[in-house]
Amino acid sequence: MNRTLYGNLIFELSKRGRKGYSLPQDYDRTHTTAELPASLRRKDVARLPECDELTVVRHYTNLSHNNFGVNDGFYPLGSCTMKYNPVINEEIAAMKTFASLHPLQSAETCQGALEIYYNLQQSLAELAGLSEFTLNPCAGAHGELTGLMIIRAYHEANGEVRTKVLIPDSAHGTNPASAAVCGLEVVEVKSLPDGTVDVEHLRQLLDEMGPQVAAMMMTNPNTLGIFEPCVLEITDMVHKAGGLMYYDGANLNALLGECRPGDMGFDVMHINLHKTFSTPHGGGGPGSGPVGVRKGLEQFLPTPHVVLEKDETGESRYAVACDAVKQSSQQQGVSQSSLGSVGSFFGNFGVMLKAYAYILSLGREYIKQVGPLATLNANYIKESLRDDYLLPITGLCKHEVVFDGLRDKSTGVTTMDVAKRLLDYGYHAPTIYFPLLFHESLMIEPTENESKETIDAFIDVMHRIAEEAKSDPEMVKSAPHNTPIGRVDDVLAAKHPILTYWQAEADKG
Repeated sequence: MNRTLYGNLIFELSKRGRKGYSLPQDYDRTHTTAELPASLRRKDVARLPECDELTVVRHYTNLSHNNFGVNDGFYPLGSCTMKYNPVINEEIAAMKTFASLHPLQSAETCQGALEIYYNLQQSLAELAGLSEFTLNPCAGAHGELTGLMIIRAYHEANGEVRTKVLIPDSAHGTNPASAAVCGLEVVEVKSLPDGTVDVEHLRQLLDEMGPQVAAMMMTNPNTLGIFEPCVLEITDMVHKAGGLMYYDGANLNALLGECRPGDMGFDVMHINLHKTFSTPHGGGGPGSGPVGVRKGLEQFLPTPHVVLEKDETGESRYAVACDAVKQSSQQQGVSQSSLGSVGSFFGNFGVMLKAYAYILSLGREYIKQVGPLATLNANYIKESLRDDYLLPITGLCKHEVVFDGLRDKSTGVTTMDVAKRLLDYGYHAPTIYFPLLFHESLMIEPTENESKETIDAFIDVMHRIAEEAKSDPEMVKSAPHNTPIGRVDDVLAAKHPILTYWQAEADKG
């Protein structure tokens, strides 16, 4: 990066009166068709940077070189499935036939897009072992909330008030958060030393509060990358108590092509399209969290989904089922407040196009290899690093492996130090300090895309850092050394975040 001129903020490159455009003097008069209401108008001129076009282009081009993504290098972020997004996905999503669609178009004018929605719904249902999906939710957590609203609506329709949600102590943080936002009470289920659900503790909780249990939320494999061997017993116990089973699809990549949540007894689930189905994510989006339900729960889907029906002439057409869903829900006595308000229209269409292209590219044959290859890569890393990094659970893992920091902790080098040092070698850090079951958690997920050569190079660097932690611990503790910004004060950044240029200027003076 050229830091001499372009390592500054765009505001610092600003020169008063400089512009990167030229518009006719009467532009505003000839192009304005309506006046903004006075309540929406600025009282002061916007304090925007003033730069010529070339300065702007160079600034942001150089700035982009500081970004790290899957296209730049190995991205082993555990529990996030940072999978490569094939270029063909982007090309399809950018096609004018899709990009020119308007969300207010009638169904008759966008049958092709609705057909893709329908086919993707059907594909996800088959892969998940469920009956029907809605594609509306815009992220995994959004899908969780939607799924819990479905569960709450189901119990209301049955005349029951069930307010408790059972969640393992190893769960993703979004699980208890989603339950709380939905107005439900979280009850923690303990884990065994091997990281799996303590079935006896679950049995005790169900004996104590069975009639109050609305659902149990589970991730399988769990956040330690371990498959729950008692999953069929767990789902049967919760069903007998009258509750539903919710599947957090964050770790679905490990199962893809091998087994299905619906076959394990799950009733409702969300899928992270931006994880398992190779669409890019990070930095807040774009995402997609379709929600699926088993047979018998379709009427509780609270958001638009597409159905295939016959018109008055007998011709097949794709239609939006939102109105039918509302009518069915009202007939069952489910209030709209219970169903909740979800995203506008049909969610992030571009993300769905990419996911559908990914599914078609792999086809039935190759999609079955995703889970096994992801599992192979994770176990290869696990066995290769176990001499230098503490492995609290030694059995077979699935798509990700969790270490408890360095095996030799005598020099005081922490998981955070290891993660920072990895940046010097050109790797994105794995997930650290999650799951919370271990003090120095370091979670690595390689995905199925990575070659043996890439993984071997990563393993070599991890061994090298472990050796550096012994021979020169202070160097590791002060890493990174080769990045644009060195070691930052994380605590200060959290307590006193500087979010704007003007805030930074005010702090100076």
